[in-house]
Amino acid sequence: MRIDAHQHFWTLARGDYPWPNASVAPIFRDFGPKDLAPLISVAGIDETVLVQATDTVAETEFLLKIATQTPWVAGVVGWVDLQADGAIEMIDYLRANPYLKGLRPMLQNISETDWILNAAAQPALAHMAAQNLCFDALVQPRHLPVILELSQRHPNLKIVIDHIAKPTMGGGTMPARDWSRGMSQLAAQPNVYCKLSGLLTEVGPNWRSDDVAPFAAHVLNAFGASKVMFGSDWPVLSLAATYSEWCALVEGYLAGFSPHERSAIMGETAMHFYGLGDDAEGKKNDTTHGNGDRDPS
Repeated sequence: MRIDAHQHFWTLARGDYPWPNASVAPIFRDFGPKDLAPLISVAGIDETVLVQATDTVAETEFLLKIATQTPWVAGVVGWVDLQADGAIEMIDYLRANPYLKGLRPMLQNISETDWILNAAAQPALAHMAAQNLCFDALVQPRHLPVILELSQRHPNLKIVIDHIAKPTMGGGTMPARDWSRGMSQLAAQPNVYCKLSGLLTEVGPNWRSDDVAPFAAHVLNAFGASKVMFGSDWPVLSLAATYSEWCALVEGYLAGFSPHERSAIMGETAMHFYGLGDDAEGKKNDTTHGNGDRDPS
């Protein structure tokens, strides 16, 4: 089973996307299952994890509806304001849809680096762990000590670092000591995983394999195959490369790994981490679970 553990869809007319915008013109349009289907077919990807792109419950409902209607979307990572008074009730409402597998606060967009450690967020985080919902950490290197503390406060909360925490890459840059040390510390936590995703867009369209190879190698060596998962970050990926180019690049980085390890990174780790397939079989056409029949305000 080959799984893309990180991809997006959006319909701009829904009206709640501050990004993408005109600054990223090539992806400033709608993207849906019909756009991605031929790309994953060529790449031999069996299933995907659909990840939120804006901070509204309404978008999460939109994504859950897509999941119920798209056979190869195996799960959704949505959004809830984890510090809101009704956060636990909102989590339970969305969790009624078996395709909800995790939540992602957009920490990179929050100026307060330790926002997620505020007391107001802790009950919702504990509830996520109790409900077996995963935490996607959309972070930058400044957040690594914060995520380390989060992982220790909530040892039963499964956490995955998106896009290897977006270190500075390109132009022959080698991994910064603070980033390398922070990622190694996170890798030592049994509940912290990492997505091999989003690297090329951090470099830009003139990327070379050598620009990202040392960063990928550090993540692979620190976390190991059982805690690294492949993700495309499509369609954001298309700002820098094609879907097939990224797949080929990752396959090259994995050439020295055993067949078992490659299978883990390319699918089994994501399946285990998110619990893909759990309680969802046979419900592709069920549109009664968190799909927009409720005012999200």
